[in-house]
Amino acid sequence: MTEVERPSGAPGESAEGADGTDEGQQGETPEQAKRTRRIGVLILVAGFAFALDLISKLIIVAELENHAPIDLIGSWLRLRVIRNAGAAFGIGEALTILLTAIAVTVVVVIARIARKLYSTPWAIALGLLLGGACGNLTDRIFRSPGVFQGAVVDFIAPKGFAVFNLADSAIVCGGILIVLLSFRGLDPDGTVHRD
Repeated sequence: MTEVERPSGAPGESAEGADGTDEGQQGETPEQAKRTRRIGVLILVAGFAFALDLISKLIIVAELENHAPIDLIGSWLRLRVIRNAGAAFGIGEALTILLTAIAVTVVVVIARIARKLYSTPWAIALGLLLGGACGNLTDRIFRSPGVFQGAVVDFIAPKGFAVFNLADSAIVCGGILIVLLSFRGLDPDGTVHRD
């Protein structure tokens, strides 16, 4: 069953609630309050993912750039700073501006979806995507060689795998969660469908 939001002050409708009190004075309807809480979860998760990515990159660049890699677990996991102008695995290094535009599009799409968000798992998934996209977008805007052409700082280097950062991890985790939610039939508006 889909929850439908009733806009307050719609033509031909009273601004009074079912108990005769003024909803404007009383506050949000239960549906609006539920959506507001889910948007709060999305913003909280996105802010946490973004802050963690930003702080980790500031520390890594200050302490490790132009230094030898640090072994965390033997040669299996290292911290090694690289600047990646492309996408994952260094693909598309000449497409930095396009990748920046894609990240901006992701942020806009998530903002639009958030207006109809009633599902906490979707709020977490979209928050991870948003935080990760903003983390890498910040690098592309503010790091050298210039605005919208900056190289992303990657530093987590597992043996035999591409070097990545915490923003990439947030994006991957958010993407996996979205796939799982889709397989379970849960939509961002909180409805469950069976195909």
